[in-house]
Amino acid sequence: MKFVGIDLHKKVISLCVVSKDRKVLSRKTFRCDDTTGILAFFTGLGEFEAVVEATASYEWLVKLIEPVARRVVLAHPKRLRVIAESKNKSDKIDAEVLAVFLAIDMIPQAHRPTPRQREHRRLVRYRDHLRRRLTSVRCKIRHIVSDYNLDRPNLFSAEGLEYLAGVTVSTSDRWVLEQLVAEWKQYGVAMRAADRRLKEFAQTAPVAEREAREILESVPTFGAVTVNVVVSELGDAKRFRSQKRATSFAGLAPGFRESAGKKHELHITKEGSRLLRWAMIEAAWRVVGKTRHWGLIYEKLRRRLTAKKAIVAVARRLLCVIVGLLQRGERYRMAT
Repeated sequence: MKFVGIDLHKKVISLCVVSKDRKVLSRKTFRCDDTTGILAFFTGLGEFEAVVEATASYEWLVKLIEPVARRVVLAHPKRLRVIAESKNKSDKIDAEVLAVFLAIDMIPQAHRPTPRQREHRRLVRYRDHLRRRLTSVRCKIRHIVSDYNLDRPNLFSAEGLEYLAGVTVSTSDRWVLEQLVAEWKQYGVAMRAADRRLKEFAQTAPVAEREAREILESVPTFGAVTVNVVVSELGDAKRFRSQKRATSFAGLAPGFRESAGKKHELHITKEGSRLLRWAMIEAAWRVVGKTRHWGLIYEKLRRRLTAKKAIVAVARRLLCVIVGLLQRGERYRMAT
């Protein structure tokens, strides 16, 4: 059995092949566009396992070599700190370290989304990009009209846009406003198209995903946006061995420092899915305002925490409840 460490970059990949006793057998570097040479090299190895870090562009390589490999492992970049913290760092060393860790079965593995989940994430994250761009453009428009003390709450309604077209501003500001309004309308069209595409995508969902959507829709204040974010980012909830691991994946788990037997909790890690964390915090704000059960939980936390810390704690509890429901296949029941 041979073990191959792959240091993947945008244009080149460095390979290191080691034996079971961790002896280096060969090294090789390929350009990423030389897929024929890469596949021929791996095919000629015989029986092998390979490991590559779960960077943004790993999928094409895994698909290429998976048919000829005994196993392809995704290494978690954050947990494999030995490479990042090494003083002597190069592509050759990185590939060798990965190969050696694979040979001794000490690779911290990362989750690999299914093809459908990758498609879903792409759509959901693109919609989130449009949402953030819409917000950014709105803020820029309000900033300009505020300089003239002309801002108003309904600025982006039909009446507000008519008012905006008639306000007196400088020639340069008028030109910028026209460009920004056109950009805002363009993003609005794209947002509506993204919503339609996500609705069509949901209609082709397999049974397990449909059941997960039904469970999430039973949670108070959960609409289509939140459901899509949770389904795409969380994936199969059963892959988490505990609810604590799910909160860690969302970056909602508090960090801690321990020394000399003393343990101190820190702020939340903010590592993992930024979009899932945002969705849960937004959902927490809605649920505490519209349900008595979660409102009481928030008020109890609010007595000893700031408002932001309390809502983060509610978001963490809400995510734990959601993961538990998804793992058990149960719909949400209102507390009495």
